[in-house]
Amino acid sequence: MIRSELIQKIADENPHLYQRDVERIVNTVFEEVTCAMARGDRVELRGFGAFSVKKRDSRVGRNPRTGETVHVEEKYVPFFKTGKLLRDRLNGKEEE
Repeated sequence: MIRSELIQKIADENPHLYQRDVERIVNTVFEEVTCAMARGDRVELRGFGAFSVKKRDSRVGRNPRTGETVHVEEKYVPFFKTGKLLRDRLNGKEEE
């Protein structure tokens, strides 16, 4: 599902909301998650999962095309850990 499909689905399920308002809400949520992660904060959505940032140390890599060794700088990467409810639903277990 892409962002526009998410916005359309939420708008369809909530006819009392204007589509432009739904779009603003979705964009605000994504922007807040992005800003929090950029600050190094963890974002947890209960039942869905948690977004965090992990640091990858610098290392010596290899260019797969030429085989030449290259230095890869340290970097920060986004990390997502699924919540228990999402894992259970993906594995066919419904909450009882």
